Amino acid sequence: MEVHQAQAFIAVAEELHFGRAAARLRMAQPPLSRLIKQLERSLGAPLFERSTRHVKLTAAGRALLDPARHLVEASEAAERAVHSTLTGETGRVRVGFAGASINRKVGELARQVRTARPGLMLELYSSQFSHLGLERVLDGSLDLVIGRWDFLPAEVDSAVIALEEVMVVLPSAHPLASQSSVDMADLAEEAWITLPGGLGAALPNRLNSLAMASGFVPRVAQTAPDSWTQVVLVGAQMGCGLSLDSVRDNVSSEGVVFSSIAGEDRPLEVRMIWRRTDDNPALHTVIEIAQDAFPDPRSPSPSR
Repeated sequence: MEVHQAQAFIAVAEELHFGRAAARLRMAQPPLSRLIKQLERSLGAPLFERSTRHVKLTAAGRALLDPARHLVEASEAAERAVHSTLTGETGRVRVGFAGASINRKVGELARQVRTARPGLMLELYSSQFSHLGLERVLDGSLDLVIGRWDFLPAEVDSAVIALEEVMVVLPSAHPLASQSSVDMADLAEEAWITLPGGLGAALPNRLNSLAMASGFVPRVAQTAPDSWTQVVLVGAQMGCGLSLDSVRDNVSSEGVVFSSIAGEDRPLEVRMIWRRTDDNPALHTVIEIAQDAFPDPRSPSPSR
């Protein structure tokens, strides 16, 4: 039994009148009668008792009614599922992010998606630092990554969602710890605790460019796996580090101080990135929600 046959059978079974059933289905009565006869032939049993005065379900017809309804409901559910997927109302989006400094943005995005598209599922993956997150977007194992990059390949699209101040993190016992602003040249002899580098990694690249502009090459004592560990190592007086105001605001900083860098007014851009060729409607729904929640901070506000 095909879906259109089931729909025709249900209409006649509920109306018990071929004329009313045909009107309900917006078709002429003769084609409806032929459709029911074809169904009866394919099933090998009469479904209705017909006379000039009434139409009545047979035992076979009564037995078929529930299965026919289930078939139509399943067909309608399949159509809804496909439509919801194509319009981005349902689906799965795998989102990577670096860690504590991005947590608030990711949490807000998750709340916005849940409110606007409750049928969408976000799978969140932390510790996806810039180089690793970029690799996983390119190989398709992540759909969207939030992080910081100085360089992005042509296969990737992106949107800026925040700007962050670059800062120096020092042990609280450091001679320069009492200064709100530090000159990079004064840190030329320091050991540095850095974060993982790699393709386009913005913060390690910024350290190198600031150091070179101040006439030195940073002496790297240790590479920390994340910002939290970097702050812990600086607090243990293992060296100093280049960090961000978002780390200062989101990571416990006992034993350290964060200082601005004299003359450094170039913020780091926080971006979300995705594959340019990714046609997943759910992904593009999440991108739209994120851009509404986090408009490009480089754009002039309406009040200006």
